[in-house]
Amino acid sequence: MNMSEDKKSSLKKNAPLWIFAGAALVVATLLAVFLSPFASSSPDGLEKVAEDKGFLKAAEDTEPSWTHSPLPDYQVTRIKNEKVSTGVSGLIGVLITVAAGVLVGLLALGLGRVWKKSDPGSGNPVSET
Repeated sequence: MNMSEDKKSSLKKNAPLWIFAGAALVVATLLAVFLSPFASSSPDGLEKVAEDKGFLKAAEDTEPSWTHSPLPDYQVTRIKNEKVSTGVSGLIGVLITVAAGVLVGLLALGLGRVWKKSDPGSGNPVSET
């Protein structure tokens, strides 16, 4: 069996996993783009406690740290329509999360391959020279 046939059989064996991952990505994207604009604008738990305890005003008097973030308050600053802006922000969040997950996965896969080539007795990678 050559390398191409081995990859094909591996893809067939893992087809349900790829289908699940693709469906999960589609669902996450749809939720982020189409449902996030309709999320509650009511204060979250922390903001509600700050309001109840009376220190919300002190927090509002200082510049919030998220004003310097790329997506302050879950908005894309250049988009004027608030719902569209929130949807685009959700899409960007999904893309960043997927990219980070793929990067971690590739890193783990690469490290796994390095350790497969290592000397089992010492735990150190073997040089291929």
